[in-house]
Parts: sequence; C-alpha cells; structure tokens
Amino acid sequence: MTSDDPLETVIGRFGKYQTWILLLLTLGRLPSDFQLVNVVFVVPSVQYVCMDEGTQNLTNHCPCDNPMYDTSAIVNSVPTTWNLICNRRHLASLAQSSLQRNILHVLSNYYIYFRYGRRLAILLALMSQIFFVGTSAIVPHLWMFIACRLLIGASVGGTLICCYVMLVELSGKAFRPYLTGLNEMSYTLSYISLPLIAYFIRDWRYLQLTISLPWLFVLFFYNFIPESPRWLITMGKKEQAIEVLTYIAIKNNRPTNNIKHIVEKELLHNNSDKQNNGSYLDLFKTPKMRIYTLINAFIWLCCSHTFFGINQYIGRLDGNLYFNVFLSAIGFVPALFLVIAVSLYVSRKMAMVVSFVGTGLVLLVFIFIPSDMKYTTLGFAIVGQIIIYIAFILIYLYTSEVFPTVLRNSAMGFASMFARIGGFIAPFVVNLDSEWGSILVFSAVSLLAGALCLPLRETKDTVLLNTIEETEHYNKKKTQAQ
Repeated sequence: MTSDDPLETVIGRFGKYQTWILLLLTLGRLPSDFQLVNVVFVVPSVQYVCMDEGTQNLTNHCPCDNPMYDTSAIVNSVPTTWNLICNRRHLASLAQSSLQRNILHVLSNYYIYFRYGRRLAILLALMSQIFFVGTSAIVPHLWMFIACRLLIGASVGGTLICCYVMLVELSGKAFRPYLTGLNEMSYTLSYISLPLIAYFIRDWRYLQLTISLPWLFVLFFYNFIPESPRWLITMGKKEQAIEVLTYIAIKNNRPTNNIKHIVEKELLHNNSDKQNNGSYLDLFKTPKMRIYTLINAFIWLCCSHTFFGINQYIGRLDGNLYFNVFLSAIGFVPALFLVIAVSLYVSRKMAMVVSFVGTGLVLLVFIFIPSDMKYTTLGFAIVGQIIIYIAFILIYLYTSEVFPTVLRNSAMGFASMFARIGGFIAPFVVNLDSEWGSILVFSAVSLLAGALCLPLRETKDTVLLNTIEETEHYNKKKTQAQ
C-alpha cells in the first residue's frame, strides 16, 4: 500500500478542469436539493377555523367538513388542496415522507451507474427528476402527487450520490477534505434561496414549477462532463481511460507522457479482468465489507432521521415561517467552513462521534427550554440542525473513502436507502402529539449513531482503494509498509 495516488499525479489534486465540473454538478444538483428542503412550504402544518354547523368556529376542530384555512403565510399547499386534516392528517405525513420512501433509486441507479458509468447515471437522474417535479405540480389527485414524489425521490437519490462520487473520483486524496464543503454548496444555496422564492410564490404548484423547469438548460452543459477515469480503469476500459485522463491533464496544463504507463500499471494492479462486476451481494460476502456495510447503513439511517426531523420541526416553530427557515439556512454557511477544517485536522471517527453526540446533547437541553422562549428554542433547534448537518457531510465523505471503487456507488446507494428509511419515519415523529417526545427520539437516535461510529476504521489521508481484496487486506498491508 503506497501513500501516493497515481491518478492524482496525472490530473492534479483539483485543477481548473475539476473546478469546471464542480460548477456544473452544483448547478445540476439544485433541483434535487430544492426537493429535499421544500417540504416545509409544499406540505406545511396548516391552521384552520371549522365552519361546520354547531362548531362555533373553533380553531383546528375535528371532525371538520368545511375548514377555512389560514392563508396569511401560504396561500395554497398540499394539505389545503386535498384537505389533509383530522382523520386525513396521516396522509399529510405520508406526502411529506414519500420522497424518502423508495428503493427505486438503489436498484435502477446502481445498474446504470455501475454498468454504464457515472456520467449517464447523472444525466438520466437529472432529466427524470425535472420531468416528475413538473408533473407533480399539475396532477389533480393526491395519489398521483404521492406517486410523483416517490419517483422524484428515486431521481434525487441518483443525482446526489452520483454527483458526489464523480467529484471524489476526479479528485486527489489531498483535496477530499475540501470536497466536504464544496459539494454542499448546492444544498446550502438552495436552502437559503428557497424561503426567498417561496415568500413571493405562495402557491405550491407554481413553486414546484419555478424551482425545477428553469434548470432544463443545465442538461446542455452536462455534455461536457467526462466519465470517471477510476470507473473506466476498474472496468478495464484502457483506451477510454487514457483518453479521458489525457484530456483532463491537458486542460490542467499537466504532462501527458506517462499516462499510458500509469493506466496499464493500475489495470494490472487491480486485476480488473477478474473483479470488475461488484454488486450489492459483494457488500456482504467478505468480513470487513459486511461490517462496514451494516454499520454505515444504520449510521445513515440515524443521521437522516435526525436531520430531516429537525428540518421539519423548525417549520412548525412559532414565528415567521420564512424567517425561521432562512435563518436556519444561513447557519449552514459557517458550517461548510467548519466541516472543511474538521476534515483537514481531525480524524474521521472522532469528528463523526463528536458531531452525533453533540447533536444529541443539544436536543436534550432543548427539551427543558420553556415554550415561551421562542427565540431560544429556535436558536437551539438551529444549532442542533447545524451539528447534525456536519455529521451528514462527514458520513458522506467517510462512506466514499472506506469502500473500494468496485463497490463505492453500491455502498453509497445501499446506505442512501437506509437514509431514506430514516427520512421517511421523521415526519411521523415530528407529528407526534408530544413535542418533547419527538425531540427525545431525535436525541436518542443521534446518540446511537455516535456509538455506531466507534468500531469503524480511520480513513483520513488514505488513498482510495479500487478492489475488495485491497480493502480486506488494508490493515495488514499498512502494517507491512510501516
């Protein structure tokens, strides 16, 4: 096991060309990130006055056949369109969580991005996402909307994972800590801009169209995205790998005379003719892969559950909805710089454990804050959200580092499926009648995630491995090298 990354010596750790790819991927991810954060405006908690005879105009009375909704903040939303109140309230939770409730992205995207490459998977995920978001804005029935949300979730999962893996595989190991922050620029930008857009567009149908259709122009620029050279080498595509690496090296003003030799050496080292067909089953065939897969999956579940739970809970706090969401989004800006510093100077395990435990403790304190201290309540909720956001970024980075190239997308997809399970459960926990009960669940789940990080191996400053065999014998080789 050497400490040098051969591909980094060819294309540089992160040059002008990788910066251009980062810009394209950031723009392309925006529709996906809008869908992850728009639930507080599309499917919000609604207030109404019951106009039924004999109810004396009671607020939020059940049962109620003739509600008059409060439209001071949001003129038209999914709950008001289909009257998702009282005995239909669970359908609102289902509409909120339907984006998370599917494994379609794991099955379909895995087959595409492993068999046909990262580039095609990104293009198809983005195209299908824009189509289904636009369709969701015009459907006349609730079941159609929920079906669209399921399909949006499949495409969102593919877009986020493939974009991140593409960036990791185009970068050198020395630059990976910076990717933790750079990759999240899209999410932060969408989170900050969404309340501003939603403030002026207060009908959920027009909001969905506004945050999706304009990004069709990005598809044209995606023609400039190359295939991942690491994937090409892993699949034994020698000539294509040389062509892509040469093109990137020229764009970054780096020498090209040694590229063919490096590719041939990597092909020989990886034994790609024998191990280029990694599958989900391979995640469980060997001891270390099995341990890494199961632990990472449950950490992703806990992290997603807590993150999206707090995100939706902030939308229910007292005060101006748009201001609360905007303020929580602004908090992500310093978080991006902080996570880069943490990735550079703190071990991965320590950073993840501290982030998860810190979130759990902040939420425990949150329970004991008096309800009339609304600014303090909002402040602690935002702090908890920022810390779990950092943990989410770190677990993304860790998962991409600990698994080899032949299984990297499979592992990310499998973990993402568990994250969807956590995200699916979150709205139902938020909608519990007991407010402190909801927060206690999020706190406990976050602390559990911190405990699950302890058995994992350290990946900071390590070269991305390509094969399962390399990963299984990593510690032994590292010891021999020392």
